[in-house]
Amino acid sequence: MKLRITGVAVFLGIVAGCAAEEAEPVAEAPMEAEALMPQIALDADAVELACEPQGMPLEDRVSPYDSVSVSVGGQQAKLCYGRPSMRDREIFGSDLVPFDTIWRTGANEPTTIHIPFPVQIAGLAVEPGSYSIYTVPGEDEWEVIVNRSTSQWGIETEYTEEVRAQEVGRATVPLEANPEAVETFTITTEEMGEGAVDLVLEWENSRVRIPVEQV
Repeated sequence: MKLRITGVAVFLGIVAGCAAEEAEPVAEAPMEAEALMPQIALDADAVELACEPQGMPLEDRVSPYDSVSVSVGGQQAKLCYGRPSMRDREIFGSDLVPFDTIWRTGANEPTTIHIPFPVQIAGLAVEPGSYSIYTVPGEDEWEVIVNRSTSQWGIETEYTEEVRAQEVGRATVPLEANPEAVETFTITTEEMGEGAVDLVLEWENSRVRIPVEQV
């Protein structure tokens, strides 16, 4: 897989409109000012492999909160994400998740990954710690954003300049067509050889693979 890694120096701005992909009103889950603080642990032993939902009680959510264990070279990481459903709606390229607009990669808070060992995510060097994973869906490829800040709510208006400053980097991955529509946003893992795994994102008729490699 060829990856094109882009720098983080140029930011094209956040386009409003992807908040509608999650069913819960934004007003129900205000975030505190300390949400802007990066939540990264450089000591591998200090990285918590636990999902901590933010802002809204789980019982009040339409989109369930889920987790995925990620095994890379015999070591374990944890990915946490919200799982919105189609519910007879068009998703990508619609008002729910517009093309070329930053997306939380799920519902409610942004998808997060907790890694107690160094890896490369889509070719980006990532030290042990906790990170948010944003994406920018496109018609032919998606941009993957790895960010050290994990406490902000997921809507694009919360992706402020201060949050953007915590980016590790951006990379692009190709979009694949899914032959059968996937009702509920799902992230799984697929072994790609020793010390390598793909995070496989599927929703509607779209599939994206984000490679994770041990270093």
